[in-house]
Amino acid sequence: MTTEKDSKLILDGHKLAWHKERVEAWMAGERIAPITMDFALTRNCNYHCKYCYGMLQENERKPLHKDAIYRFLDDAAEIGVKGIGLVSDGESTCSPHFYDVIKRGKENGIDMATGTNGALLREDKLEEMLSNLTYIRFNISAGEPERYREIHGCKPGDFEKVKNTITTSSRIKKEKNLDVTIGLQMVFTPDMVDQLIPLAKYGREVGADYLVIKHCSDDEQGTLGVKYDEYFDERIQTEIQKAEEFSTEDYNVIAKWSKILSDGKRKYTQCYGPPFMIQLSGSGLVAPCGMLFNERYKEKFHIGNIAEESFKQIWESDRYWEVMDRIASPEFNAQKDCGTLCFQHKVNEYLWDLKQGDIELMDGKGKPPAHVNFI
Repeated sequence: MTTEKDSKLILDGHKLAWHKERVEAWMAGERIAPITMDFALTRNCNYHCKYCYGMLQENERKPLHKDAIYRFLDDAAEIGVKGIGLVSDGESTCSPHFYDVIKRGKENGIDMATGTNGALLREDKLEEMLSNLTYIRFNISAGEPERYREIHGCKPGDFEKVKNTITTSSRIKKEKNLDVTIGLQMVFTPDMVDQLIPLAKYGREVGADYLVIKHCSDDEQGTLGVKYDEYFDERIQTEIQKAEEFSTEDYNVIAKWSKILSDGKRKYTQCYGPPFMIQLSGSGLVAPCGMLFNERYKEKFHIGNIAEESFKQIWESDRYWEVMDRIASPEFNAQKDCGTLCFQHKVNEYLWDLKQGDIELMDGKGKPPAHVNFI
């Protein structure tokens, strides 16, 4: 198996060792600013991916106008947020403010990143966008046109459009010597096993820096019907390993084995991760994580909305910290009350072991890894 020790990327782990001072502050009971925020500019999406988790978390939609988004970015910079990823529960390229938001965040001193299906990206905007990003991750779960359209629920021609965009992005990066990582992410379910090798080849062909193969998250009710036991099938694991063998000196194929082989289970019961990395919905909703965006969680877990008020005020509010304290208390059980393998999972594992006294506080050694502010 390819390991991340062979590369500068940490895609199946966490980077809290390089943020020791904030972990120490949290351990001392201080109210800390998030290091990383996951944020969408809209709930809308031009695709209908068969594995989409975001559509399971419908909440009251409020439009995010540019002034509200800029206020949020200014607040984030002021309180000490280090990285913002335009990912979350919508396709941010559907927003007319997408390119301006990336530029504004970067000008504020925040590392900016995005995850996108790529179909709406404009070629004339690629160079400016890439120059302001720490990384761009193309969400793609097939390496063949027909399977791509079937899995992603998109239009004919989108496969080639995205392929051209990734290839052009890779060329611009090299020609302009830009410090941006161009990655591909395959949300993998066992019925996509036929696409592992085609996609691994595709990533190398288009000049991507990496392809990460990850599990599919399901909600606490198992709505998507992900069969986690099938990840243990020997044939599937063999195909994943074969895909990893397409790695080269300049291109890494990395499977998130720790999650793929977890059977969708957690070892921790309390949730400690959101103070360090929190998610916002494309509706403007602030909640601990995407798994709690659904309207049914409003009373206990919804905190505020950046379309209506300042994020700094939300972060300073008693409500924010009441919710953070609730999910970190015995009142909350992540093994029963959450969906599977969440955004904060690896951070939660580390903080749980730290709180239990099973490990000592890590101190990052040597050169920081890539994307250090996306923990």
